[in-house]
Amino acid sequence: MVDGVEEEPQINGGNTNSNTNLPLFETTAARGRPIHRLYCLTMLVAILSMWVYRLTHIPTAAGRFPWLAMLFAEVVFGLYWFISQATRWRVVYRYPFKDRLSSRYKDEKLPAVDIFICTADPTMEPPSMVIGTVLSVMSFNYPPEKLSVYLSDDAGSDLTFYGLLEASQFATRWIPFCKKYHVEPRTPQRYFSDTIPFDGSEFSKQWNDMKVLYDDIKNRVDSAAARGSVSKEVKDQHRGFSEWNSTATRQDHQPIVQILIDGWNPAAVDAEGNRLPTLVYLSREKRPRKPHNFKAGAMNALIRVSSEISNAPIILNVDCDMYANDPEAVRDALCFFLDEKHGQRISYVQHPQYFYNIVKDDVYANVSLALNEIELCGIDGFGGALYIGTGCFHRRESLSGKKYLGSHKIECHNVEDTTKGRGVRELEEASKALAACSYENGTLWGKEMGLVYGCPVEDMATGLTIHCRGWRPVFYNPRKHGFLGIAPTSLDVCLVQYKRWSEGLFQIFVSKYSPFINGRGKISLGLQIGYCNFLLWPPLSLPTFCYAIVPAISLIRGTPIFPEASTSWFFVFTYVYIAKTGYTLAEDLLLGDTLRGWCNLQRMTVIRRTTAVFFALLDNIKKQLGLKETSFALTSKVVDDEARKRYEKGVMEFGSDSIMLSIITTLALLNLFGFGWGVFVQTALMSSRPRLVPEVVICAAMVALNLPVYEAVFLRRDAGSVPPAVKFKAAIVASIACVIAAS
Repeated sequence: MVDGVEEEPQINGGNTNSNTNLPLFETTAARGRPIHRLYCLTMLVAILSMWVYRLTHIPTAAGRFPWLAMLFAEVVFGLYWFISQATRWRVVYRYPFKDRLSSRYKDEKLPAVDIFICTADPTMEPPSMVIGTVLSVMSFNYPPEKLSVYLSDDAGSDLTFYGLLEASQFATRWIPFCKKYHVEPRTPQRYFSDTIPFDGSEFSKQWNDMKVLYDDIKNRVDSAAARGSVSKEVKDQHRGFSEWNSTATRQDHQPIVQILIDGWNPAAVDAEGNRLPTLVYLSREKRPRKPHNFKAGAMNALIRVSSEISNAPIILNVDCDMYANDPEAVRDALCFFLDEKHGQRISYVQHPQYFYNIVKDDVYANVSLALNEIELCGIDGFGGALYIGTGCFHRRESLSGKKYLGSHKIECHNVEDTTKGRGVRELEEASKALAACSYENGTLWGKEMGLVYGCPVEDMATGLTIHCRGWRPVFYNPRKHGFLGIAPTSLDVCLVQYKRWSEGLFQIFVSKYSPFINGRGKISLGLQIGYCNFLLWPPLSLPTFCYAIVPAISLIRGTPIFPEASTSWFFVFTYVYIAKTGYTLAEDLLLGDTLRGWCNLQRMTVIRRTTAVFFALLDNIKKQLGLKETSFALTSKVVDDEARKRYEKGVMEFGSDSIMLSIITTLALLNLFGFGWGVFVQTALMSSRPRLVPEVVICAAMVALNLPVYEAVFLRRDAGSVPPAVKFKAAIVASIACVIAAS
């Protein structure tokens, strides 16, 4: 038993000599729990002591408001610290055994797998990028006749269809090349980004041939995307283009289903005569004033259409900007689903989200090692795993709305069992009805079937709903990342992404899908609290503002908000700040981060909370008051060359005249003014009143975190620096705040 987790007992892989009785995966508990729990005990006592001090030392009217603001901030931070420990209390790790799977299940006994890829905009998500994802999953080390790949194009773009058509032809050469030479990664744009020396060998000759072939295809696809249209010559070569007529638009078109490779047909073979996976293009029907429910609606259409064509018991969904980095990822996942003792209850196997374009020290903190290596594993320790919307293997039954009833063994399945001799045209026409706008009318789709509707992070709400039906998900973080994506390369895009996530997470907390409402009596209290570690991001913006503003204002006013350095209370505050900072620093360094990377994470945490997360809180309030509808902000995967070069050098990209950047710059200047005032103007006062030392230290920390902002304000002149209009507005607001504080 893993520290009381009844659903997934700890398994010893060497307790028997019979291979048929050995488990297909193992669960182990993380080390170092006693040290962590001792730290938690001391922190709990210190935090309670801080609250006692704040409540028993409220000053007179002159300094009461700043004091109460800090009391509010420390209470909220303290409560959130307690909640966050749920993700560290029972950290567990999963280890599959593919060798046992291979000896127990030959290829013909393996289940079929459907792979869903979603795209929504050919401009922000270029077709050449999308087809790289498609080719990577088509090249899995798995029986190709048991793989079916579905691309959902919510833009209904003939450019994306053209890219997929080119990919279907290139796959006949690419897949055998990958498997013959064990190519990795199996997405051509990443694989051919590195060159190899030509040595005259058969491999180098084929490598050159494949690169030339891929470059030709990519150039044709990119040229069509740049023109905004597919040539008539190309359209005349495939009947599928007849689906696009002069009246079809992105938001008004009929359902389109095109089977480009019928993998169940023995005649569908690659250049070496081996079977090919099934490949399907889908664009669900869109009509004005008909809700389409964003990605959740696209996924539900994929579930229905795939059930008509292949109906595989296992579904993998991957974002179009991610690619399969490990060709064995499918077999890893099956170790969990096919385990004889625990597999029947597993609903999905979630991989963490990693990125291939992270620069040294991760300037935008796109990857949190503690999140992937500890927090998500800690959620798993309570018998749960967050569904994060990509890199996830699902059991079709659980994703389609079924409850866990105790017997859900995955059976061997072939695509031919579903097609039942029907031809491609017949299957396409039958599938179109399932992708129509009217199909979901009066049904439970989006409520009790498929992904749930109503919030920007429908994936997490769906995962929680599945868990509450009795299923048990698994979080699997392999040493070799199963999937890699594209991280945001500008501050603006990063903040837009975090705003969408934060808004959706808090929507779940205040909705019927809240873990304390939907999960009551269905999941453990530890798991309910663990979910809140993520759902309660937006409220953290308010105490962060307090710490970003009040110490600087207090320095200017000369009003202390912390205990004197000579008192025992001062050491309580000092312990909390040093212990919390030291613990997170040690944690990140032990996980492989750098000191500068940890500093970047602290900076981005403050920036996110005072901008994206704050506006997510405001939008949630508006939504609760009926003043705002749910929206979905798509982030661009395209970046210009100059911005890309700055990103590769680790230089932050500001450059946009937005309210978020104005807030960032204003807070940076306010702390700079406060720090300067405290150090240079009140030196004599500080020597006689050491209670102002903590305020100076906090302002100094804020100044240190904002060094890239100051550089962009005062020193940089490139396109990524802070625009003059933002500088002017921020300087005016910060100066007014200082004058009011000093008066």
